[in-house]
Amino acid sequence: MPNDEGASTVLQSRPRGPFTATATFRLRVVEGPDAGREFVLDGTQPSRVLVGTSPACAFRLGDRQISRRHAAIDVTPEGLRLTDLGSTNGTWANGVCIFDVRLRGGEVIRLGGNVLHVDVVAMPAEHPIAPAMRFGRLVGASPEMRRLYPLCERLSATDVPLVIEGETGTGKELLAESIHEESAREKGPFVVFDCTTVASNLLESTLFGHERGAFTGAISARRGVFELAHTGTLLIDEIGDLDIALQAKLLRAIERSEVQRVGAEKFVRVDVRVMAATRRDLDKEVQAGRFRDDLFYRLAVARIELPPLRERRGDVQVLGRYFWEQLGGTDKPIPDDLLRRFEEYAWPGNVRELHNAVARRLALGDLAEMRPSVPPSPAAAPPEGDALRETLAMDLPFPEARHRVMNAFERAYVERVLAKHGGNVVRAAAASGIARRYFYVIKSRQEKE
Repeated sequence: MPNDEGASTVLQSRPRGPFTATATFRLRVVEGPDAGREFVLDGTQPSRVLVGTSPACAFRLGDRQISRRHAAIDVTPEGLRLTDLGSTNGTWANGVCIFDVRLRGGEVIRLGGNVLHVDVVAMPAEHPIAPAMRFGRLVGASPEMRRLYPLCERLSATDVPLVIEGETGTGKELLAESIHEESAREKGPFVVFDCTTVASNLLESTLFGHERGAFTGAISARRGVFELAHTGTLLIDEIGDLDIALQAKLLRAIERSEVQRVGAEKFVRVDVRVMAATRRDLDKEVQAGRFRDDLFYRLAVARIELPPLRERRGDVQVLGRYFWEQLGGTDKPIPDDLLRRFEEYAWPGNVRELHNAVARRLALGDLAEMRPSVPPSPAAAPPEGDALRETLAMDLPFPEARHRVMNAFERAYVERVLAKHGGNVVRAAAASGIARRYFYVIKSRQEKE
């Protein structure tokens, strides 16, 4: 039964020893509208398996009492991890309504009107997991990441649309850029269109371009991101935030490989591979009517879900050391006590937050000391350091003080990494472990100030 500590509940019908590798499980629908259907999981799946009525679910059921994206299943060395995804009617294991449980075989699961049995059909056996420690510039040695790399390689050899899902900061843009760089389109442009950074009245013209005089302020013709990405890849970032009025036009552009500039009569042919990234649950957005289902099905030919850093076993230390070396800490290794504190932290900002924490430490030294597990004492004396001490002495409001300190850090960091790479922005961005677009944003912001 669920405990009061928020930990995963283990439900088992008979005692079993610990799994040292992944077993093979079979989920069988023994009663209900989908009786007879079954699904086998053996740990070779590149990401978690979705269960529900959505066409995007690997284990798709037809019962109307089941939500589009009802539950998720992960295969782990300890057994199956079953997680309810906020379903309408809940997920039940051995008669208990659950949120997150671990299954070892022999359990009875109820989803809507369906009753499923969980069976172990083969005891644990070692399945080959990619030995690679990275894919392109996406770094990760955890089983959760290494399981994704073969899929990334296969997707690099195709032109199919791809949806990359994951929390903010997990590396969605970096993965998309790495797939582009490993594909036959590597010599073509990689263009990012961020749906959250463009004013609503400029979305259409930014996507598809406009002709001179198409609207007030259109003093010359301009290509949209589809034309800019011709022969390359277009990543539509945070596509879940795209205005639904534009989604039909986007669908047409993807299906017909042509765009119509605002104010133009003719269509322009484009050769573009489209990827989309989102932090949102698109299945729920479709269900709520905020995202077109036809666009969703057209984009989600392939899907990758990047796990949050807190679920990537061992990657905090791997990435901490990697960022330390890439950002210039080659004269001495990253301190062990800093790595221990990194391990204790939950990293809500994921890989991006870890990268920034390492960069701050290198740029500011002890001024950037991170103590995530121990809140600072209100009476503690301010740390030494000119930039931070001067800012604190100004008695500024917190947002303004933080802005000044972060600006000082960004300026020092950009100057340092550019100097190390002879002023070459492309190499500096690659060494920073962040997408070139984001590096350009930081650099240009510092140049304006």
